[in-house]
Amino acid sequence: MNMAATPIGKPPLAPDAQRQAPGRPEKLRLGDVLVQQKLISQEQLQQTLELQRTTGKKVGRLLIETGIITEELLANGLARQLRIPFVNLKTFPFRAEVIKLLPESMARRFKALALEDKGELLLVALADPLDLFAYDELTRILKRNIAVAAVPESQLAAAFDRLYRRTDEISGLARALEKDLGDAVDFGELTASVGLEGAPVVRLLQSLFEDAMQVGASDVHIEPQEASLQIRVRVDGVLQTQTQADKRIGGALAQRLKLMAGLDISEKRLPQDGRFSVRLKDHTIDVRLSTLPTNYGESAVMRLLIQGAGMRRLDSIGMPPVMLERFRELLGRTSGMVLVTGPTGSGKTTTLYAALAEVNAAELKVITVEDPVEYRLAGLTQVQVNDKIDLTFAKVLRSCLRQDPDVILVGEMRDAETAEIGLRAAITGHLVLSTLHTRDAISTPFRLLDMGVPSFMVSTSLQGVIAQRLVRLNCNECIAPHTPTAQEKTWLTNMIATGEAVNAKRGMGCSVCNGTGYTGRQGVYELLEMDAVLTQAASKADPASFMRAARERMRGQTMAYHALELVRQGRTSLAEAMRIGFEAEDAINAEE
Repeated sequence: MNMAATPIGKPPLAPDAQRQAPGRPEKLRLGDVLVQQKLISQEQLQQTLELQRTTGKKVGRLLIETGIITEELLANGLARQLRIPFVNLKTFPFRAEVIKLLPESMARRFKALALEDKGELLLVALADPLDLFAYDELTRILKRNIAVAAVPESQLAAAFDRLYRRTDEISGLARALEKDLGDAVDFGELTASVGLEGAPVVRLLQSLFEDAMQVGASDVHIEPQEASLQIRVRVDGVLQTQTQADKRIGGALAQRLKLMAGLDISEKRLPQDGRFSVRLKDHTIDVRLSTLPTNYGESAVMRLLIQGAGMRRLDSIGMPPVMLERFRELLGRTSGMVLVTGPTGSGKTTTLYAALAEVNAAELKVITVEDPVEYRLAGLTQVQVNDKIDLTFAKVLRSCLRQDPDVILVGEMRDAETAEIGLRAAITGHLVLSTLHTRDAISTPFRLLDMGVPSFMVSTSLQGVIAQRLVRLNCNECIAPHTPTAQEKTWLTNMIATGEAVNAKRGMGCSVCNGTGYTGRQGVYELLEMDAVLTQAASKADPASFMRAARERMRGQTMAYHALELVRQGRTSLAEAMRIGFEAEDAINAEE
């Protein structure tokens, strides 16, 4: 029996349903339907009914939990028996105006989703098509004749979180705040009132954070424009517009955020940085706030980090096995410096903490110096830098050396003083891990020299450099073969001298990936280990010799080649791999 899901563009009604509007579902027992469809046996049904008497759970749920049947088979069987469509919500082309016909509270209550407006009928997906009460209530609420479609319940739950974004709620709260402010904004009065839980500005910010957490956003941008206030969220490295609001509410939002972060609300001419935590449902989110004065008001950007989100381990971040083995060998040394480089938002901190999880043994003293402390690990001594009281990286690092550490993590090599202290610590028997903003591994030693660090310290202390970027991964729900463009063929020819054929794939865009073709990201890496030849070139500050030797050692092992390997595996697109490749080429050209 072929149990494959019915291909759905616009979900067809069954032949009988096309001749007349489907009415109220028949009153059928689910177990009898499944036995009739030969999806379960009579014995399995009897066992499940006995289990139901003791647990009180629905028969369908028990059949799934005990592994007798899958959700897809259950929904497919019901669809055939009732002669209604089976819909795969992962690939269904949703329309926002149809989804909104059924309020979120009602959708979650009845486990239903409005799919398609057919004029005389409204097609509605139900987790349980035999639920007569839900059918009657939905008919009453929608004031429409409805046709029922069967869907897997887990797909329905995921669709709720994906489709019922808080865009309307956020826009409505923005309008409410605009109304509260009126034409003349009294900031003194606003300051006195923003602490009230019912204030629109508080509810607006809460909705913004809840929506950002729901879609897995890493940042929230509040940007005043000439005629409006733009609010955007960054998901998988790409900004998505959340809403456009009246520009007058920008000042109230910025002021409230600065109050939460303990910043100076009277200072609007200078950039400010701060942090605060918010609790939403069962999660605590650490928020790093940055404000920047612009022509039209203060721009605010918030980096979001969910506490207790679970740290990644080195073997789960996507590093190639050979490189992972070499990296672990570096982490096993008792002294020297290992740097992780890349631009902001490239996953450097994730890699460093995954490395710390490898070395955080009971017999080692591990100290971290960060701004801010992004992950909290048991067994570590973690220090938060505070420039306001002159608690700088350099000052904390000097004190750390008197704490008898074995491993030191420095959040970032920001200046020559910090870099020099870190390198001295590496020389004197400590393993030092840190980050640096460079575009590739090869240029890192000379970035340290440019900062003013003596060349002998770089050559004797630096053990290895990892450079990394994040690439977006193809959406598994809409992935399809891809014919390379002329530009992509040229890039492949340059990367693969043998003329190997690459079976490229890419996501076509669906409701799961919000039409982007991508869901999630993974790191691509390159590792440069310092050997005798490279050390000698670095000690002589000879860039030409160093570059030649380093490129020879990294041939076929750069970030671009790692991205190409992901293309071969079908995990990312050629467009994403080319982006990494072009960035690497730009870095090489800049060095030359």
